[in-house]
This record gives sequence, structure tokens and C-alpha cells, in this order.
Amino acid sequence: MSRGVVGILLAAGFARRFGSDKRLQRLADGRAMAVVAASQLRQAGVPVIAVVRPADALLAELLAAAGCEVVRAPAAQLGMGHSLAAGVAASPDAAGWLVALADMPRLQVASHRAVLAALHAGASLARSEHGGQAGHPVGFAARWREQLLALSGDAGARQLVQAGAAELVRCPVDDPGVLFDVDLPADLA
Repeated sequence: MSRGVVGILLAAGFARRFGSDKRLQRLADGRAMAVVAASQLRQAGVPVIAVVRPADALLAELLAAAGCEVVRAPAAQLGMGHSLAAGVAASPDAAGWLVALADMPRLQVASHRAVLAALHAGASLARSEHGGQAGHPVGFAARWREQLLALSGDAGARQLVQAGAAELVRCPVDDPGVLFDVDLPADLA
């Protein structure tokens, strides 16, 4: 029996440009950035798997307390592809995946729901866009499982989205947060 679409929060990055662990950076409401991103994804109505690095004890604890299932990606240091594959592997009965990033705390719940609605309507591949620019989250139907499990390196699923361009359902949203990821402390100003 399928458990429906599962949210995957990629939270195993290294934030080398940020200067510290941006995933734990406290935002205006006092919550860690990754927890805010997880909360937005959970509010879309999907169970969420948060993928972290093996040694991320504090982050794992915070994400679990926020209602996420936490999965440790043993090869996270090799890139986002490995982390996404770990999240997909942890949800073998999923009907699809709604993939979001831990460094995108301004992404609105409605944007997650727009991509989720496209998956529920039968899209095999869907992604948000704002002002004609591709953003996150990105949704994958179960038919992409084997390709997602085979991901490696730091490109994530970009090549799958490019390869499936003919199947891609674009989900225009009035949310600049789908384009905004935090790379530097100044991005939080």
C-alpha cells in the first residue's frame, strides 16, 4: 500500500559560503532555518523525511521534534544527489516525492501545495516557478524512483528534470520564496 507523496527536506549540506552552520541559524521567530523549512513542507500535508549528515545530532533532534522522520545520509559529503537518494530509499512505498531544501525558509506553504496538487493530478514531474524562473520545490512521481536512487554528486536531480522536460508540469506561484535560498549571512537581512 502506497503512503502517498512524501516530502523530502534536504538538510545535509555543508554551507561552506555561509561561514557557519546555516541550517541551525536562528531566524526572526527563534527557530532554526532548517526547522522553518521543514515546518513549511509539513504544513503542505505530507509526511516529511529530513535528510541530514551522520554526525548532525542537534539538527536531527530539532527536526524530529518538528515532526520529521530523520534519515542520515552516510555519503552526504559527496553531494546533494547522495542525500536525495537516501531520502527516496527511506520511502520505498511513496507515490512520489516533494523535494525541498533546508536553506529556503521563505518558501510559502501554498507553493508546496501547488506542486503537490500537480502530482496528485497525475504529473510525473512538477516544479514551482515564479516570474518564469524555475524554483523549488520539485515533485517526482514514483516512476522516477530508480533514477532518483541512482543519483550521486552535487547536481541533485537537475539532470532528471532536464531529461524529463517534456513531462514537466510548471506550477506558477506568486511566491518569490521559491527562488530564494540562503547562501550568505547577508541573505537573511
